[in-house]
Amino acid sequence: MAGKKDFCQVSIYSLDLEMADSAFVQEYFNNISSKMYRLLFLLWASFFSAQSYRFVYEYKMKPDAAKKDSVITDYMNLDTDGKKSYFQNGVKYERDSTYNADKSYPALLKSRQYDRNLNYTVEKDYAQKTINFYDKYKTVSIITSDNEAPKWKIVNDFKKINKMNCQKAVADYKGRKWEAWFSKDFPVSDGPYKFTGLPGLVVSVKDSENDHVFDLVQIKKISTVTSFIPKNNKQMTHTEYRKLIKNYTFTSADDIAGMNVDSKAGVIGLELKDGYVTKLDYNELKKSGKQMDALIAKKLRMTNNPIEKD
Repeated sequence: MAGKKDFCQVSIYSLDLEMADSAFVQEYFNNISSKMYRLLFLLWASFFSAQSYRFVYEYKMKPDAAKKDSVITDYMNLDTDGKKSYFQNGVKYERDSTYNADKSYPALLKSRQYDRNLNYTVEKDYAQKTINFYDKYKTVSIITSDNEAPKWKIVNDFKKINKMNCQKAVADYKGRKWEAWFSKDFPVSDGPYKFTGLPGLVVSVKDSENDHVFDLVQIKKISTVTSFIPKNNKQMTHTEYRKLIKNYTFTSADDIAGMNVDSKAGVIGLELKDGYVTKLDYNELKKSGKQMDALIAKKLRMTNNPIEKD
């Protein structure tokens, strides 16, 4: 799993230079008429949409509904070129880039780890107003299309989050109550996961039970937006997808695509047929004997506390 120190090399607290354009425009807006404000805001939005940006979110989730004290922390990328965006795990993106470059399985084993539940990609098309969710179950690539964005209620509540001017919004979405803070400093109607539809970038969003919490920690320009979405996908409803994940069963014969044993290091590298790569404790698996599949299944279990309850 990625650690904060090595993944977020530049934190949001040191974004003064990258936020300079936004700060300058915001300061200038305070001294002109509202009509000119709107005009320049549109120009600023047009300028922003011509750039490609990566917004990195720290994501804290409680994967087990029965163990609320167990929290997993990982980092997710929201990459946008002003027309489309892709939301995916940062380490997964690095792994996909590595594998597409040299098809190197050993290189994948040396890379950092990320949680099994974060193997998905969310694609948003701004013009078409579509949201596509991609994942893989065993050897089947899955797509679920969901055009139902949260129906936000914007609240007259403001605060600064890491030097950004933010406003509060709330919504009931997919079985949870959500609280979001968005900023017009970055005029893009987007955010982590499927959280879109606000007049600015979502800086922070969490559900009422703090089971799923996203906080923006890094912003940077990127040269291009790249995704590694399979071409042939099986269309499913999200309900069908959740049922499939809920009933997931693991067997070595059906799920493992490759294995690398390093007895000296005490680890076994596994590549699953859904593309996920992980390392497990060699001695622990060796001792499990005939219960090896059950042990691996437990370690690779999918969450029973998903973002979307409905």
